[in-house]
Amino acid sequence: MNDSNITLRPALPADVPRILELIKALALYEKEPDAVVATEVDIHRALFSENAKAFAILCDIDATNVGFALYFYNFSTWRGKHGIFLEDLFVEPEHRGRGAGLAMLKALAKKAVEEGCERFEWNVLDWNTPSIQFYESVGAVPMSDWIGYRLSGEALATFASTK
Repeated sequence: MNDSNITLRPALPADVPRILELIKALALYEKEPDAVVATEVDIHRALFSENAKAFAILCDIDATNVGFALYFYNFSTWRGKHGIFLEDLFVEPEHRGRGAGLAMLKALAKKAVEEGCERFEWNVLDWNTPSIQFYESVGAVPMSDWIGYRLSGEALATFASTK
C-alpha cells in the first residue's frame, strides 16, 4: 500500500543527527551494529561541505521522518555518461510497506533520467531477500557477472604507501 502522505526532501544540515541515527539502524538491520564509525562531523562534511560528493534525501510520512537514501555520482567510461549510485536506502521497519522506499527509489530514478545519467545502480546483501524481491519487482536486475572488490583500512593504507 502506498501512503499518500509521503514527502521527499533534500537533506539539510539540521538532518545530520537523524541521518546518522538511520545509518546506525541500517547497520543493525544488516547485522553489523558495531561497524558504524562515522560521526556527525563526518556526515556533515560529506553532505554539506563546499566539495560535497555525497547527497541524501529524506522521506517523511505525516511529517515524521521514516527513512533516507544516500547517493553519489559515478561514471561509465563505456557510455561516457554519469550514473547515480545508491549507497544506502533505509526505511524504519515499522514504516515499511507504505511506499516510502519505492518513493525514494523512483525519485532517484527520475533524477537520473532528468540529468542524463545512463545508469542507476546499487548493491544489496545476498541474504536480504525482502530487498532483492522489492528491487526485482521494479525491474532492477542483479549484476551477477561482476564481483565487487574493496580496499579499506590498513589494507588501503598499506597499498597506497607501497612503491
